Amino acid sequence: MIELGVNIDHVATVRQARRTYEPDPVWAAVEAQLGGADGITMHLREDRRHIQDDDVERVQKMCYVKVNLEMAATHEMVEIARRVKPHLAMLVPEGRMEITTEGGLDVAGHLEQLKDVVGRLKDSGLEVSAFIDAEPVQIDAAAIAGFGLCEIHTGPYAHAFHAVGGDLSNPGLSAELKKVGDAGRRIIEAGMRFNAGHALNYRNVSPIAALPGINELHIGHAIVSRAVFVGLREAVVEMKRLMANAAS
Repeated sequence: MIELGVNIDHVATVRQARRTYEPDPVWAAVEAQLGGADGITMHLREDRRHIQDDDVERVQKMCYVKVNLEMAATHEMVEIARRVKPHLAMLVPEGRMEITTEGGLDVAGHLEQLKDVVGRLKDSGLEVSAFIDAEPVQIDAAAIAGFGLCEIHTGPYAHAFHAVGGDLSNPGLSAELKKVGDAGRRIIEAGMRFNAGHALNYRNVSPIAALPGINELHIGHAIVSRAVFVGLREAVVEMKRLMANAAS
């Protein structure tokens, strides 16, 4: 059964806009779990633009589903993950000027560094995932580095979907979907689990959820956006229903 990890970063974005105490990402994690979320995802950025250290601690303590901590491969973040012990540590690229994560981690270009980081996290009992583009060289490098999971960056697919109004017969869109599917097969053949995420929403999620062997989707902005109108619990229910229908 395909699983849904709900990213609660943008609940914290709203809070940090006023530097206040609400809305509380911990309450968002509660509502997401009540809606059927299989996991809660947070990105603790180096500049702390949304999620704060205390949020990570509190969510980890109260969650009864798995917690996925997105993080840069820095000494500071590794030590935080080793202390807090989320269920999954996902290494992502990070740029100070970007609005959100743009592009996947260059595992092939930083193989020795990432081998060390992955080893330190695994020694602390953590599962470790790489957020990467759908490129064979990155998948092969992730396997060499010791990652147990790869999350394929679905941004190019999502942008192509929007550009052609979701017309799956469009060659450009079908090519992007095929790239994600091919990447998934390569990940599984390498002995890793296949996840996907980034820019997925209620219109474009079904073709990705239907891909063979996909394990989990991580979705945040679309769910938080829908929650403005229907509430977070219902927004999660709707997304889970779409994913389950597509996967079946």
